[in-house]
Amino acid sequence: NFWGSMFLNRYVLGGEFPRPDFCLQMHACDTMSKWFQQVSEHFSIPFFAIEWPFSRKEDSHELNKQYLIYQMQELIEWMEKITGRKYDDEKLLEALKNDCEVRSLWGEICTLNKSIPATLDHKTMFPLFIVSVIMRHEKEAVDFYRMARDEIKWRVENQIAAIPIEKCRIIDDNEPPWFFLQIFRHMEKYGAISLGSHHTFFLAGAFEEQPNGTLGPRKTPAQNGKEPRTREEALKVLADWYLDWPLFEAITYPERKRAMLFRMVKEWEADAVLLHLNRGCEALTQGTAEDRLALAKAGIPVGTYESNMVDTREMNIAQVLDRIDAFMESLGLPPRAPNEGFPPAEPN
Repeated sequence: NFWGSMFLNRYVLGGEFPRPDFCLQMHACDTMSKWFQQVSEHFSIPFFAIEWPFSRKEDSHELNKQYLIYQMQELIEWMEKITGRKYDDEKLLEALKNDCEVRSLWGEICTLNKSIPATLDHKTMFPLFIVSVIMRHEKEAVDFYRMARDEIKWRVENQIAAIPIEKCRIIDDNEPPWFFLQIFRHMEKYGAISLGSHHTFFLAGAFEEQPNGTLGPRKTPAQNGKEPRTREEALKVLADWYLDWPLFEAITYPERKRAMLFRMVKEWEADAVLLHLNRGCEALTQGTAEDRLALAKAGIPVGTYESNMVDTREMNIAQVLDRIDAFMESLGLPPRAPNEGFPPAEPN
């Protein structure tokens, strides 16, 4: 879509496609750098990519952190050179503060969904989590998540449920078919609620072990009394938070996602797992077949469906819904009656 808009010179919001001054991209999967390399070549503008170093945290964390810091320092010098502008460290410090708080707040929101009944369903989480993905460095994002956290906490305290009757709690693993989010509403007909996914939790949030041994929101540098004051300190924090990212760790080490799925099932008190064999993202889907076997061996009910998160040609909707129906039936869940769980209609 991006390339098509660029080549046709038609912007999605109207008018001509805007010409960028330079291209900057973090390279964490096979399409990212090549995507903006093409943009750079099309407009004949400068291009810079930061390579995301993948490894398990216990293997090469400090080495990878230094490598990432070096690249960011090089990037700053490069931007100053090509723009003729001096880099503003105060804006970096402010953006980092917002970034960490937003990811911590989303971790807290996901943790609040351990409540029974769950106060958030997965479909509702998507428009909430995307704010962290695209603008977590902005103060508006911090304000948004503080308000969302407070409202969700109030809903939990007052036992306000996401669906009328919660009969089954399900954990998902992958990106959904974005063009068919009705799949989650379809499950609700059986009283089944998706509590979230490995993707939704860990792309947007930051987590850490809590004193009681459970997973919860990561403390920000300010909460730890170690708020950075200089560029060098800020880049160290940024690199550390970027590398402590379970979603990207799982791309290289699928067994990490498997272990986290088990943990999510236990801590969110899920009854089953639904795995998306997503042909639209090979990185997040590798190891899914092994995940299914491991979960089933442990006695955790697990269902799968095949699709593509973006390409409608690779999803047979009727077939997927049939698989969902069969999975719900295997869990002993009959379809909910039309008015079950809702108050009786008021007379006219």
